[in-house]
Amino acid sequence: MTDMETAATILLGGGLVAFPTETVYGLGADATDDRAVARIYAAKGRPQFNPLISHVTDVEDAFALAEFPAAALTLAARFWPGPLTLVLPRKAGCPVSLLASAGLPSIALRVPQHPLALELLRAVGRPVVAPSANPSGRISPTTSQHVREGLGDKVDFILDGGPSAVGVESTVVSLLDDMPRLLRAGGLAREKIEDALGQKLQAPVAGPLHAPGQLESHYAPRAVMRLNAKEWREGEARLGFGALDAPLNLSRTGDVVEAAANLFAMLHQLDNANSSTIAVAAIPEMGLGEAINDRLKRAAAPRA
Repeated sequence: MTDMETAATILLGGGLVAFPTETVYGLGADATDDRAVARIYAAKGRPQFNPLISHVTDVEDAFALAEFPAAALTLAARFWPGPLTLVLPRKAGCPVSLLASAGLPSIALRVPQHPLALELLRAVGRPVVAPSANPSGRISPTTSQHVREGLGDKVDFILDGGPSAVGVESTVVSLLDDMPRLLRAGGLAREKIEDALGQKLQAPVAGPLHAPGQLESHYAPRAVMRLNAKEWREGEARLGFGALDAPLNLSRTGDVVEAAANLFAMLHQLDNANSSTIAVAAIPEMGLGEAINDRLKRAAAPRA
């Protein structure tokens, strides 16, 4: 049996499989199996009010699960497969476990771009929920080794596809009302989405979480984080960017796309060095810099 066949068999049997996507590694379960979805929350130590993203092979499969307003059709046609998640009204009779939606009448959907992820979804023939394959609130995994270090034997199988190319999670856009809203900055820049829609994305409104990545403290290393560093202090682990150099530099040329791809892998390296503080150089708030700064701010937030 091939690794792909093994992974599909485990998912169809209610097990958990970590697999690569272009953003980060996901911890997958059959989205239609309540017990399998519950295992995701238990394995990650994830609060059950925090919804999960369901992954499907193409937009036609997504049509069976959710209502698509005109703006959603525009974004799906332009950016799927890719690092964009759409939060939409659930269709009546949607087979995805309500636990995956935290009991809400909405569903978060994505068509991933990674060829192994798409092959796995086709082999399973069902939607697969897949949050990042790490303990809840910790640094997201961009390699199979990160998954092993974070989850150990809580995952039944790891499908190795090499390092994730994008390196930060998908951008999440809500289309639950008349105003498209950015719930999470991510691997698709806000500017590209706004250009496709011909309008600005609005901020989320107060209320229940409709997608992952909205908790104040998230993506956190064990060390304390000092952000927007203009200089280095003695005793700190250092994560450089551009001219503020360090042994680990997100991008010496100041490229935010390169920086996004390196972010979580470099945070894992620094966290494993057991420093008490990680200082991070300032990142410009443009393009994928918005997603990088979002992750860094949540990583530095006070922890419960």
